[in-house]
Amino acid sequence: MKLDREEVGHMADLARLALSGRELSLYREQLSAILEHFQRLQELDTEDIPPTASVLPLRSVTRDDETRPPLRRERVLENAPDTEGGCFRVPAALE
Repeated sequence: MKLDREEVGHMADLARLALSGRELSLYREQLSAILEHFQRLQELDTEDIPPTASVLPLRSVTRDDETRPPLRRERVLENAPDTEGGCFRVPAALE
């Protein structure tokens, strides 16, 4: 599928990208090549291939939840750049 400069320009506008004429030409070629590759993939016969979520065996990488005593406030705040009244002090987000 070959894209024209107007289509690439439209996509650039949607992405709020200011592209030069040279960049439009370059991206038109690159995006067209990518779409042509996907077009070739669409032509493959995958009828006899079962759906696969992953080629790797499934295994859980999460640990069991364990209760632990909470950290002491002094320990939590010892590396904070600024504290006030036993809390983190951060710059105001709104004036």
